Amino acid sequence: MNAALIYDWNQVAPVPAPLRVMLCDETLRDGLQSPSVRAPSIAQKIRILHFLDQIGIDTTDIGLPGAGPHVVHDAERLAREIVNAKLNISAQCAARTVVSDIQPIADIQQRTGLPIECCCFIGSSPIRRYAEDWTVDYLQRCTEEAIGFAVRQGFKVMYVTEDTTRSDPETLRRLFVTAIRAGASRLCIADTVGHSTPAGARAVVRFARQVIEEVQAGDIGIDWHGHRDRDMGTINSLAALEAGASRVHGTIMGLGERVGNTPLDLLLVNLVLMGWIERDLGCLNELVQFVSNATGEPIPDNYPVFGRDAFRTATGVHAAAVIKAFRKHDPELTDGVYSGVPARLVGRSQQIEIGPMSGKSNVLFWLEQHGIEPQEDLVDRVFRRAKASTHVLTEEEIRTEIEQGRPLSTRLDA
Repeated sequence: MNAALIYDWNQVAPVPAPLRVMLCDETLRDGLQSPSVRAPSIAQKIRILHFLDQIGIDTTDIGLPGAGPHVVHDAERLAREIVNAKLNISAQCAARTVVSDIQPIADIQQRTGLPIECCCFIGSSPIRRYAEDWTVDYLQRCTEEAIGFAVRQGFKVMYVTEDTTRSDPETLRRLFVTAIRAGASRLCIADTVGHSTPAGARAVVRFARQVIEEVQAGDIGIDWHGHRDRDMGTINSLAALEAGASRVHGTIMGLGERVGNTPLDLLLVNLVLMGWIERDLGCLNELVQFVSNATGEPIPDNYPVFGRDAFRTATGVHAAAVIKAFRKHDPELTDGVYSGVPARLVGRSQQIEIGPMSGKSNVLFWLEQHGIEPQEDLVDRVFRRAKASTHVLTEEEIRTEIEQGRPLSTRLDA
């Protein structure tokens, strides 16, 4: 896009790009913990895995094997697929911070030969400790035992303090230091209940960096795992990266517990548009549609970028600008004149519809795009039908109006 055509206030005081941005997909684990989704078949899970690899996702969580044999089966199939198909994506598995959850992951790693990151999670907030009757000493002992065992099995370990964003600094410091000394290679800040604001996300990530510096463990990475109970999943992930996290988690369509996790698809779009990563997102829309079908979770019409309405307009004044841009034969202009996200970025296109707020230019353009000669009487007929409608006309309604306006001898149903 010609820079002279858009004054970008985002660049007046831009946030410097992080030194490293890695992405972890949780669709096949945390995403399937949504109370509304249908579990995909193993064939569908493998297809999702290939999509993620194609887009360039760094890591994917392939399950929590401690949950039962069915999870072990699918996690092993996915691990074997990564090996056999020579995919670039790496794998991790979730585990409670107990040896009995880690052992099944060790078995999968041994049987498949695929290095798997072990993600040991444990509740850390005062409210969770009170509900469970846990002491910090108990959490510390569990951490030492579980991470020590995992490291002896040859795992790289990510230590996850559940509900980190509501945990007190004294407890977090004790648990972080214990995990690092036991051999953890990454700390994961988990906004488990979607409590955090961007300011809170920055604060807790900076606190974790401070603890890492205090114990002189400079090679320890920081993850951010967000939820969107307050609809801040994406902005919190960006804030965490700004503060020093190097890997952020999400799920396709934001699927997950309660109202879900950070929507990885929207996070990807924003990271690319901000220039923080480079990815070819041409198949991202196809992935979102596939996950929707595989899980039985419909995409809301107004879902950003991937919803049915993301690039549709029937409003006359707005459609006129898009149509004029189209007639200049400039795809970037067409994509940018009335859209903050280029539709082509994700393999989509601008759509002009006809409804009660439309002008005649909508009707002319629609007819042209569908290979129908825009005769004046036909344009007037469809335009009158649109103005009398309470909604945007469907293609079937428009074609019915066109057919009824033809001479009787030329009608398809004559």
